[in-house]
Amino acid sequence: MIDTLLALVPIYGLYLIAGVVALSCLAVPLPSSIIVMASGGFASAGDLVLWQVIAVAFAGFVLGDQVAFNIARWGGPKLLGRIKGRRGRRRVVARAEALVARWGASAVLLSRTVVSPLGPWTSYIGGTAGLGWLPFTVAAVIGAALWTRAYATLGFMFADKIATIASMIVNGAGFILAAMIALGSGWWLRQSWRAMRAELREAGQV
Repeated sequence: MIDTLLALVPIYGLYLIAGVVALSCLAVPLPSSIIVMASGGFASAGDLVLWQVIAVAFAGFVLGDQVAFNIARWGGPKLLGRIKGRRGRRRVVARAEALVARWGASAVLLSRTVVSPLGPWTSYIGGTAGLGWLPFTVAAVIGAALWTRAYATLGFMFADKIATIASMIVNGAGFILAAMIALGSGWWLRQSWRAMRAELREAGQV
């Protein structure tokens, strides 16, 4: 699948990038990180424009997050029960639940950087668990910005080593640059989120 999608990037370009990223946010098993990184490599070769790659990947990420979150709010606990009932998903959903229960909106940011495989599941769980739309969206947008910029830039800077880096990602080595950025951003987000919650509580909105 990866080879097929990579071959389609020069043909369908930005539309493919946005679509793959958006669908991956809905837990469709597509290699979005590798596609965005490879697109950064294509930008390095002059086939694409780096800022456009980052922009469409970011847009796809935000759109996918919002769709997943609102589907979960509409479907409620019954939807989450169906997701858990599918073979191979119970463990990853449980990890995402624990992350959201412990960190709240900050878990959304962490799941888009440090533990990105949990990203779609924190969107679904955030929606079913009653996580506020505003805290979710702030965290998701920051996470999407960090993720898209980091992967596209990595591909742009190390275009000749994309295969090696992609292998590391597939084998679970993770993305150190995004993790480092996320750690600092996570602290800032948590403080901002607490202040935001306090303001909304005073206004009677939560």
